[in-house]
Amino acid sequence: MAYDEVLAARVHDALLGEAGVTEQKMFGGLGFMVDGHMAVAAGSGGELMVRADPADAEGWIDGEAVRPMEMRGRAMTGWLLMSQGAVTDDADLETWVGRGVSFVRTLPPE
Repeated sequence: MAYDEVLAARVHDALLGEAGVTEQKMFGGLGFMVDGHMAVAAGSGGELMVRADPADAEGWIDGEAVRPMEMRGRAMTGWLLMSQGAVTDDADLETWVGRGVSFVRTLPPE
């Protein structure tokens, strides 16, 4: 299934003005890279993947709107999956996009 194009456009708009941002299709989604590191991605069904500091991520998980990202049945440390309902509000989307960008800015450029 293809990624949610409406969500991708909203993420794109939230990242306007951020330096070092590129977009890359991967794993059926559209990843938004910052200095070579994926910060967030628009997935299918309106879900948003967010890269987060593992130390912070645990506290944000509520098991419903915010869950650990899983790939092939394994939790991916430092990755969160936002339900569509968690990012319907632009302010909420910008908060999550900002968290992803803030974390990857701590990583060395690729």
